[in-house]
Amino acid sequence: MKKIGISYTETNSQNYWNWFTSLDLGTDLELVELSFEKKNIEDIAGCDGFVLTGGIDVEPSVFGGAPDYPHRPESFLPERDAFEKLIYEHAKKEKAPVLGICRGMQYINILEGGKVFDDIGESANAVHKKGAEDKIHHINLEKNSLLYAVTGEEYGSVNSAHHQAVHTDHIGENLMVSAYSDAGDGIIEGLEYKDKTNMGFMIGVQWHPERMKEKENNPFSQKIKEQFIIEVRNHKK
Repeated sequence: MKKIGISYTETNSQNYWNWFTSLDLGTDLELVELSFEKKNIEDIAGCDGFVLTGGIDVEPSVFGGAPDYPHRPESFLPERDAFEKLIYEHAKKEKAPVLGICRGMQYINILEGGKVFDDIGESANAVHKKGAEDKIHHINLEKNSLLYAVTGEEYGSVNSAHHQAVHTDHIGENLMVSAYSDAGDGIIEGLEYKDKTNMGFMIGVQWHPERMKEKENNPFSQKIKEQFIIEVRNHKK
């Protein structure tokens, strides 16, 4: 039995579990919650793939961010940051597939030495920050990217619910941008390894594929999930 580790999130956690259907998992895959609250560090090694979920901002001191900024949460979860660092470092060492979603992609960039914008500003927030529902906008993909190879699309529609973003001047080591927002704001929508030699599968997306409307028909959800599952099944420890 192979296992997909889903990192703890304080917001909308059930969406990630619902995204992986019984048909997806079959009889050979199961989901495991990896959580600083459970302190189940030992379960990390038992997983063959990892989803780093969305949620609360990463604690600013981790990447040299401002201690105060617009839309700052009342408090942070440094324990979550530390736990997810262990997950990512293990996945990278074992070349296990990783899917970083929203905060998850931003944190991969931080862990690779990059930074995020403390806040993308009110103009960009009008396009990207969640209101009563997720915002909807379009993205453009780089044709030389893994993300394009997986989705087969150069352009499409995604959902959006964030006020931070990967900093365009501080991309992490050995990372490349695979997608940008089409809104003219320069927001980075996708990340992956630049040199993929001897590296595991990794895709980071700024949107939320697990809760898109009509996600089964959107390649920016369905095809990403399908390829991630293939990579998990093919992973050899």
